[in-house]
Parts: sequence; structure tokens; C-alpha cells
Amino acid sequence: MSLLFAMFSFSLAMSISPGPVNMVVVSSGANYGIRKTFGFVSGGAIGFTLLLLFVGLGFSKVIDLYPHFLDVLAVVGSLFIVYMGYKIATSKPKVDIETRAQPTFSQGFLLQWLNPKAWVASMVGISLFSVPNSNLEFLTFAFIYFVVCYGSLFIWSVVGKKAAILLNNAFKLKCFNYLMGGLLIITACFLLYTQFK
Repeated sequence: MSLLFAMFSFSLAMSISPGPVNMVVVSSGANYGIRKTFGFVSGGAIGFTLLLLFVGLGFSKVIDLYPHFLDVLAVVGSLFIVYMGYKIATSKPKVDIETRAQPTFSQGFLLQWLNPKAWVASMVGISLFSVPNSNLEFLTFAFIYFVVCYGSLFIWSVVGKKAAILLNNAFKLKCFNYLMGGLLIITACFLLYTQFK
């Protein structure tokens, strides 16, 4: 039972803490609402879980052989995060949200695979919750992480929707989009800095 609690605690700490995916979810929740953000939330949760399974069921051996892969990923991932930040910061604060491009399932999925934080969370989780010659413990961890990740991203969309109550005019929404986009770009720069310092 203590092992399951440890898996849950690790998953919650990594999923609920602010990061690139969570920032996009908050922004989308504020701009489009919970229902229209659900595709991105689903893409993020499913994308991370598949990444975790991919790394845990064999790709970690490739990373051990080619450690510079993570350096390349940090650059490519940070550039994609900057792109997402730019899209958020420059989105037009219109009342008619039907005409605005909202984050999609595929963007949520791709953002997880290009997010250095997701790769680090995968590697650390695998090292903590895997045992030699058996995948049962790791697969249990992956299932728990999937449920917790989905719930955490959904909570961030609710936070964004609640923030929309305060963002009741175009100027406030535009400032919010600048703030969220800017934070995303700063996060990407920080990820690059910590990778290469």
C-alpha cells in the first residue's frame, strides 16, 4: 500500500506542478472554457502516458547509449514551447471564441513528447518504480500516473475557466494572454539554461 501511495504522490507532484502543458491548459480554460479545452487535456494526458510507456519499456536503454539525445530534445522542445507561448500571447481576445484557434488534442500530445520536463519525469519515475525482470510494478505506476495526470490537467482547465470570471473584457484577457504566453516562453528559456549551464 505504501508503494501505491508513493506512486500516487510522485504522479501528483509532477502533474499538478506548473509546467508548459499546465500553462497552456489554464490559458485555454480561460479563453475557451473547460469543454473546448478537453481535447488538449486528453492529448496531454494520453501523450504523457504513451511517452512514459515508450521510455519505460525499452527506449531508456537508447538514452543510456546516446545521452546527447536529451540535449537535442531540450532544444527542439524548448523551441516548440516558445511557439506555443507566442501563439497564446498573440491570440486576439474576442468575445466570439468560435472563430479563434484553440489548442488541439494533437498539440497537447506533441507538447508532452517535446517537453523536457515530461522526459525527466518519465526517467525519474521509471528509475523509482521499476524492478528487474518484471513490468507489473512499472505498468501499475503508468496507470496511476495516467489517472492522476488526467485529473490534474482537468483541474488546471477549471482554474482557467474560473479565472475567466475576472477576465471579463478584451483588455484583461489580452493582458492575461500576454502573461501566460510570456511565462511559457520564460519557462522554455529556463529549461534551455538549466540544460546547458
